[in-house]
Amino acid sequence: MSRKILIYGGTGGIGSEIGRLLISRGDEVFLVGRHSNKAADVVSMDRAHFISGDVTSEGVFDKVMEEVGPQLNGLVYAVGSINLGSLRRLGAEDFTRDFELNAMGAALAVKAALTALKKGGEAASIVLFSSVAALHGFPLHASVSMAKGAVSGLTLALAAELAPRIRVNALAPSLTKTPLAEQLLSSAEATEALAAQHPLKRLGLPEDIAHLAVFLLSPEASWISGQIVSADGGRSSLQTGR
Repeated sequence: MSRKILIYGGTGGIGSEIGRLLISRGDEVFLVGRHSNKAADVVSMDRAHFISGDVTSEGVFDKVMEEVGPQLNGLVYAVGSINLGSLRRLGAEDFTRDFELNAMGAALAVKAALTALKKGGEAASIVLFSSVAALHGFPLHASVSMAKGAVSGLTLALAAELAPRIRVNALAPSLTKTPLAEQLLSSAEATEALAAQHPLKRLGLPEDIAHLAVFLLSPEASWISGQIVSADGGRSSLQTGR
């Protein structure tokens, strides 16, 4: 049975891969992003719809839902930022923007879609995005860790509030090879050094995260809610000593 899934950040590296997998399974996907050409191969696929929108713009979530329609089976908020810097360098505007983009945007996206999700049937599911940086302390991560920590708290609160009709979970990835991470992966040496910090000795790929998101959206995950699921090469929980 075909489902209708809405993906914010749908033209990013992970969001577009989630869309591609869902479409390959016969679902109808609405991709929200600022530039359709960043995921042109997905946007051009049958059963894919592109909605131009910036999640920090006033009224964007209501506008998106007007285009999606009155019924929805799943929502993914795959929006993120990598704003690194010492506490001395970070200003109020950094903390505010990261919080608005990552946490407040997620809350407002869910609020706008709530009525449609409740009409989506028994398997309605929401997948948000936290981060390994909200589970494991890293220097220079104060702003993004605070924002993603808020997403983890939001996930638990919404999972309790919306049960049993809507499931809510979050993924907490480590560094993944996407356009968002390009500034950190500017050389082979930097990439190798960052990969070595993970017990599995590699960085994540968009498909590593997307397959897990698609599972959480599916009926096969119908007894899973209120979970922050790590997909981080073991970085948040393992110390191999090698």
